[in-house]
Amino acid sequence: MDEIKLYENKQIRSVWDDEKEEWYFSVVDVVGVLTESENPQVYWRVLKKRLKEEGNERGCREILNFNPYRTK
Repeated sequence: MDEIKLYENKQIRSVWDDEKEEWYFSVVDVVGVLTESENPQVYWRVLKKRLKEEGNERGCREILNFNPYRTK
């Protein structure tokens, strides 16, 4: 079941996993809503790069374990 969630009138793409009984949300959409960035894809890419450069692999992995799903 795929759905579009709204947060402050902004769309966040989501997918329900029946097997795990969990919702998965698009990290890029969440970043866009929380940061009000005009280009959340770039914001997310730069954030991941900086976390890795700072040696914060754990922080990056924890974010990625949020299980972002890729949308077309």
